[in-house]
Amino acid sequence: MSKSKQKGTRAENHVVAYLKESFPYAERRALAGINDKGDVTGIPGVVVEVKDHAKITLSEWLKELEQEMLNADASTGAVVAKKRGTLDVGDWYAVMPVSVGGSLLKEAGY
Repeated sequence: MSKSKQKGTRAENHVVAYLKESFPYAERRALAGINDKGDVTGIPGVVVEVKDHAKITLSEWLKELEQEMLNADASTGAVVAKKRGTLDVGDWYAVMPVSVGGSLLKEAGY
């Protein structure tokens, strides 16, 4: 396995461990190429794409997320990007399109 793949797998495992505290069925998803549905499964209707890169490329990542949400027929999704210098996933970044965030706020009653 390449160093890049190892780094990604490690970040995905950290995110899954963090999510399992609230979502016990969270687990890593197998790679699916062009039919990818994100890196984490087990939260119905939600796509989670995990990134561990030195350079943050939001436009690229959000385009990938939007395609994965279509592939998964999911209404909600987020890119979780590792924050340099910490393994505490609670301190990492979660990014989503404003339209997704707005829908979540409406669903929450705001």
